[in-house]
Amino acid sequence: MAILGVDIGGTRIKAGVVDSAGRVRAPGEVSTPADLDGFQAAFGTLLRTAIAAAGPVEAAGVGCKGFIDAATTRILDLPGTLHFLEGAALAEMVRGALGRDLPVAADNDARAAMAGEVAWGAAQGRRNALLLTLGTGVGGAAVVDGRLLRGARGAGGHFGHLTMDPSGAPCICGNRGCLETFFSAGAIEAEARSAVYRGCSSALTERFRGAPESLTCRDVFEAAAAGDALARWVVERATGVLGAALAGLAMAFDPELIILGGQISAAGGALFDPLRRELAWRTRMLNREVPLVRAEAADATGVAGAAALALSGAL
Repeated sequence: MAILGVDIGGTRIKAGVVDSAGRVRAPGEVSTPADLDGFQAAFGTLLRTAIAAAGPVEAAGVGCKGFIDAATTRILDLPGTLHFLEGAALAEMVRGALGRDLPVAADNDARAAMAGEVAWGAAQGRRNALLLTLGTGVGGAAVVDGRLLRGARGAGGHFGHLTMDPSGAPCICGNRGCLETFFSAGAIEAEARSAVYRGCSSALTERFRGAPESLTCRDVFEAAAAGDALARWVVERATGVLGAALAGLAMAFDPELIILGGQISAAGGALFDPLRRELAWRTRMLNREVPLVRAEAADATGVAGAAALALSGAL
C-alpha cells in the first residue's frame, strides 16, 4: 500500500510516498509560505511532484502542529506563523491539490509520530504507550487501550504543558512553570547561555564567550558527557524535572513503555541514564520497571508518521 505522507511545519512543508514498511520514497520539501495563497500553491506543487516521482497512492496522511479535529481533519487552533490555516480542512486541501477523491487522515505532529511508532517502531503490538518528542518544545501523544488519546478538543497528550512549578517561568502557552520551561532545547540553551554570559567557569564559556547565542543544546549534552561541571549541572537539573514528569505520567497512565523522540533523544546515555534512574525510584509503587526507550521509527521529516495516520484505522 502506497500512502502520501505530508508534514506541515512552521518553516518547512515536507512530503513523500511511504510504502508498507515505512520507507519514504520521492521525499521533497519547500519553505512554508507566509500566506494562504502561497501556501496552497506550494502545497499542491509539492504533493503532485511526490506522486509523479513515486507513483499513485491509495490514501494520504497529514501531520500538522496545533489542535486538529481528527474526525473532520479541520485545524482548530494553530498559533504562530501558520495561523492563516485555522479553520481549513486538511483533507479538502489534499484532495483539491491532487484533483481526486481519496481517504485522508490528519492529526497533530506528535500523534503522527506515535502512529509511526505503532506501525513500524517501538509501540508495535502495544496497547498502552506514551511518546514525548523532545526538541525546541516538548510534544506528546498517548495510546490508551489501543486508541490514540485525543481528548475533548484535541489537546490530549500535550505533555510539554504539564505544570512542574506553579510559580515558575512564563511559558508560551500562557501558563507558568510548564515542563517546556525546564526541559526543551530552548530552555537548556537559555540556562547554559546565561551561565556563559555571566562568565561561569566552564568549557562552554571558553568556547562560546564571544558568541553565546551560537551555543546549542547538543553542545551542552556533549560537554556534560565530557565531564564539564557546569554542563552537567544544567543537564541534571533539566533531566531531573523531566524524570519527575515521566514518573507522574507513568503513575497516571500505567503504560507498557515510554518512548522518547525528537532531536534531543539523540543524546543517548547522557539523557536516558539519569531519566531511567529518576523514573525507577519515583514509580516504585508500580512494582515493575517502566521501559524508557528511544523512538525506533525515527523519521526526521515526519512524513512516515503522517502516512501512518492513514494506516491507523483502529487508532
